[in-house]
Amino acid sequence: MKTLDFGPFGITTGLTSSADSLDAARAAEDLGYPAIWLSGGPLPGLQTVADLIRVTSTIKFVTGILSIDQYSAADVTAAYTDLEAAAPGRFTVGLGGAHGPHPLARLNDYLDQLDVVPAEHRLLAALGPRMLKLAADRTAGAYPFLITPEYTAEARQTLGPDKLLTVAHLVVLETDPDRARAIARDTISFFPQIPGYAASLKRQGFTDADLKDLPNHLVDSLAAWGTPTQIADKLHEHHTAGADHVSIDVITGITGPQPIDQWRALAPALLT
Repeated sequence: MKTLDFGPFGITTGLTSSADSLDAARAAEDLGYPAIWLSGGPLPGLQTVADLIRVTSTIKFVTGILSIDQYSAADVTAAYTDLEAAAPGRFTVGLGGAHGPHPLARLNDYLDQLDVVPAEHRLLAALGPRMLKLAADRTAGAYPFLITPEYTAEARQTLGPDKLLTVAHLVVLETDPDRARAIARDTISFFPQIPGYAASLKRQGFTDADLKDLPNHLVDSLAAWGTPTQIADKLHEHHTAGADHVSIDVITGITGPQPIDQWRALAPALLT
């Protein structure tokens, strides 16, 4: 039985404790988005989660992801315990980033140390079948990124019907095909260099040449672009394939402010 509910759509983004990030979290809540998935790289520390919860009222936050190489189980347990007491149900621990040998064994050991955090408030950034199986066995579900709707259907089969499946998907609010694909391609180009993502993309049927050249069919499979309605139609393919929730990772090709204008433009198509 699924215990978490984040609605059909949320936001993936990197937030800190800066004034701009706190304002962005409030803006997402005001727009009606039910959840923000906090990218692990930009996250400066667990205090940021507390800061974001403090300045908002209802929106939920998920660490997507906390690397077990960077955050100790003791620190995560303490943060969860404090936040659950202060704001029940608004923080879910998303884990991953087990690099090096024996990642499954290391994640299992970590989860053993995290048992005070109930399974229904833990998720894994699972890509492959073994990680998805671990997510099904020991957490509330999985949070894969950079997958096609066809692979979403496979992930649902592996997880079973009672586990949460949240998919993070790149979004470019741009109708010009060349500009949209260029923005998406620039972001996607980083991931084939990471062994876990390269293996995931190959499992989805992409070839070594695809991973090197990033052709249009790969970009179009991994990034939704166009008008808000076209983007919503593309993202709903994940729901049809078995996803419970799709988290939009809006990319603009510009480093800087949070894409609040894009969240606002997309909200009517995604949240009504």
